[in-house]
Amino acid sequence: MKKQLIVLTVIIAILLLGLTACKKKAKTETNLQKVRVVLDWTPNTNHTGIYVAQNLGYYKDKGLEVEILQPGENTVEKIIASDQAEFGVSYQESVTIARSENIPVKSIAAIIQHNTSGFASLKSANIASPKDFEGKRYGCSGWPSELEILKQVMESRGADFKKVQIVYGITDFFSTIGKDVDFAWIYYGWDGVQAKLRGIELNYIPIRDLDPVFDYYTPVLIANDQLLNSEPELVKAFLEATGRGYAYCVQNPESAAEILWKAVPELDKNQVKASLEYLKAEFISDAPQWGIQDISVWQNFADWMYKKHIIQRNLKAQELFTNEFLPNATHTKS
Repeated sequence: MKKQLIVLTVIIAILLLGLTACKKKAKTETNLQKVRVVLDWTPNTNHTGIYVAQNLGYYKDKGLEVEILQPGENTVEKIIASDQAEFGVSYQESVTIARSENIPVKSIAAIIQHNTSGFASLKSANIASPKDFEGKRYGCSGWPSELEILKQVMESRGADFKKVQIVYGITDFFSTIGKDVDFAWIYYGWDGVQAKLRGIELNYIPIRDLDPVFDYYTPVLIANDQLLNSEPELVKAFLEATGRGYAYCVQNPESAAEILWKAVPELDKNQVKASLEYLKAEFISDAPQWGIQDISVWQNFADWMYKKHIIQRNLKAQELFTNEFLPNATHTKS
């Protein structure tokens, strides 16, 4: 009987230890701080570092449980400003417009170092320079600075902007190019690589080669002023984990592509792979680390937007972005 009591006591002790361990594990999981990230568009390779950081546990390593949200009816900037998400994916242009309208958001990291967009046309259309835009149909997506940029790159080369026929409401490049429009603005890392996969020959003119002021940041990560002021450690933790995710994309593009595709299986797997093979050189590019933003890039484009009356208030770059939450922030360009 005594022996049975000892065995029973040991069993109870083991069960209690197991229960305590389970409680500790549950507590550890519940101690993760919940964070929401809202995307600018449907998931694509620009977002891969976020999905990688989520999948490989980089966020959990920093005590974060990250939920990735699809964009809603409101702009990302308004969603972030109203605390419906802690972080968002946006663009330099959108952040500048938002700030000019007193929406309190700021860019905290550049996802890609240089502008990877530009004008694309079928090779058979023989459009090799902005001078060749004359007499052609342009597929306009309708974002605020689009036509002003088109006008400037043409006029700076002696071309007549009035000779371009603007076709509004164009959102799909492949269903309209060569049919409804002759050239359009694309992101090479998505539509450009897709054209290659389809065997479609394009003439592509990178916007950053036409004028340095248009080598702006697109996309960027943003947060609102209140979060930046009240929870700096959260912002630092999020950026450190996200930066690890994008560093992984640079070093392991095939594996990163697999992670994104498994998370978003409706994407074309071959396009995701080809896109990341292109973007691996663009995420960090010539910067000393991922995420850094240059004050002159922000100031020059804000000045240009003000001059063109796209914004009604002359802004200082320091109102628009910060590098202070990035790892090794002392080595940044602000």
